[in-house]
Amino acid sequence: MSENLKPQEISGSLSAEGLRFGIVVSRFNSFITDRLLAAAVDALERSGAASADVEVVRVPGAFELPLVAKKMASTGRYDALVAIGCVLRGATTHYDYVCSETSRGLQLAQIDTGVPVMFCVLTCDTLEQAIDRAGLKGGNKGFEAGMGAVEMARLSQKLRGDVGAPSAKANARRKK
Repeated sequence: MSENLKPQEISGSLSAEGLRFGIVVSRFNSFITDRLLAAAVDALERSGAASADVEVVRVPGAFELPLVAKKMASTGRYDALVAIGCVLRGATTHYDYVCSETSRGLQLAQIDTGVPVMFCVLTCDTLEQAIDRAGLKGGNKGFEAGMGAVEMARLSQKLRGDVGAPSAKANARRKK
């Protein structure tokens, strides 16, 4: 890289104040997803999100996450979403289909709507691996997803040029 070129760097901050978040969480493997949810909410709270600005929607399983995430994003009420699930490998190929289609669907939801969707779907071979990623050895991926949602919401604001005062769209959302 040239020593004379000093590119402008654009990044998102970690302040959730004034932002709205949606969390869609799978009830399947709730022993794990409830831990991920608690950590994601903790991350949002520590970043300055207000309770009234965080909504949680529960779905039966990971496969249902993309549909609900897209519906939530399409409302225009959220600056970012977090999709939480846990898929454990079994003896059949069902795991492969659920994992690939869930990730594909969540990616399409954010691409189609422009609303960041944080992927917090654990895809583990064993329950022990999932436990490690939901608060033991591997930290808590829910917390990481919550922080990622804040950063991506702020980055999206900057890229739209909405830095500073809340956008008209955000003000309209708050009146709903």
